[in-house]
Amino acid sequence: MRQDAEEGFRLLMASYKEPVYWHIRRLVVSHADAQDVAQETFVRIFRNFQQYNEANSFKAWIFRIATNEALRLLGRQKGDMMLSLDEVTADMLGTKTDAHFDSSDVITMKLQQAILHLPAKQQLAFNLRYYDELSYEEIAEVAGSTAASMKVSYNIAKEKIIAYMNNND
Repeated sequence: MRQDAEEGFRLLMASYKEPVYWHIRRLVVSHADAQDVAQETFVRIFRNFQQYNEANSFKAWIFRIATNEALRLLGRQKGDMMLSLDEVTADMLGTKTDAHFDSSDVITMKLQQAILHLPAKQQLAFNLRYYDELSYEEIAEVAGSTAASMKVSYNIAKEKIIAYMNNND
């Protein structure tokens, strides 16, 4: 039985390791911090697997844990227990990327700056939909909101990003 659980967890890690890392990375920016948070995310998933409610999306449950762990790390770095997404967005606007981002890709860097200029709710909706390809229902589970609200947030974010990209040539 234990061997089956360990094999299942290895399969889970193989499927979600990279998407979870990049989701976290977009929140914490630093490669080293993203690795640490991803590791802690999977520890929490393993420890709390019995708490997963099968009525909800498994992917959304994982991304919600990852989001909470990223916010917890950022809160500790600021001396708070937990930051809000709005505080994370404000902090990241002044943050430079590290060597794991290709800064020679001007369009990607401009897109990242455009995303960082969004309010936190729009930023989360955009990242989860565009990069992680979650449904609006799954995004709502991660954000603790409604699918309709997340769809509106995503569409507003998309329009703001397009405007930012067009106005900052």
